[in-house]
Amino acid sequence: MAPEATVPERTVRIATRGSDLALWQARYVAARLEALGLEAVLVPIETSGDRSHEPIPSLGVGVFTKAVQDALLRGDADLAVHSYKDLPSLPAEGLELAAVPPRGPAHELLVLRPERHDPDAGALALAASSTVGTSAVRRHALLRALRPDLRPVPLRGNVPTRLQRLREGAFDALLLAAAGVDRLGLDLTDLVRVDLDPEVFVPAPAQGALALEVRRGAPLADRLTDLHDVPGFAPVAAERGLMGQLQAGCQLALGAHAWRDGSSLAMVAWFEGHQTRVRHQHPEGLAMLAFEALGRPVGSAAR
Repeated sequence: MAPEATVPERTVRIATRGSDLALWQARYVAARLEALGLEAVLVPIETSGDRSHEPIPSLGVGVFTKAVQDALLRGDADLAVHSYKDLPSLPAEGLELAAVPPRGPAHELLVLRPERHDPDAGALALAASSTVGTSAVRRHALLRALRPDLRPVPLRGNVPTRLQRLREGAFDALLLAAAGVDRLGLDLTDLVRVDLDPEVFVPAPAQGALALEVRRGAPLADRLTDLHDVPGFAPVAAERGLMGQLQAGCQLALGAHAWRDGSSLAMVAWFEGHQTRVRHQHPEGLAMLAFEALGRPVGSAAR
């Protein structure tokens, strides 16, 4: 790829975090752009979430996205690639969502040390009183609801770092997004991988999906429509719609998993201990039904 100083007019500068997974995501989009006849260069950005060693829930909303969005707004990049689940529910002023490519797996993984594996322990096949590394509020809450004997342990770091800490014995198991592990092609042969049912251990809204963001009105948005997965977007839109109703960020005890079911859409949603299952033909209606079924939680967008 050409250095930024010699970027030609047809080159798209892609702002991205510098983690292994974020770079994989940006390179995936770059390859798709190059197939359309465009060139692409990556513009790695360090976010406040990357710099801080504090627990993620204490850092506020947009810790992994704002700096990337700021680079786009300043004109230092033409396109931002995000893990869609990291984007706050409210859109950033001056930016717009241009495309959501085909989604990866939405479900969660439980990755554990072999000696702690208990296949008779139900969905979370862990021996009693095991420690589980995770910093996500949603995962903590689901663990308490499904297996109160398990002990969450806060952790930071990218996916390979977390797996290395598991191997070193810092905890007995990890909860991870399947999409991240699969996209990086990580070797888990010395560990036990348990793929969790998304209707039981409900993933974050839009987990496994990417969000391509541009400056509002940018001509590039028209080219990016070729990367948008039209039929696959409806379930993602429904999950994000529920997140918007709750005015939720990624650090809220909210899980939402939607899928196409014949001519309709279906969703399982979990919020602070309450779970519901709804069906509707349209994403907006599905999100509203889930919101109503959860009891219009206090502090949400609509009451």
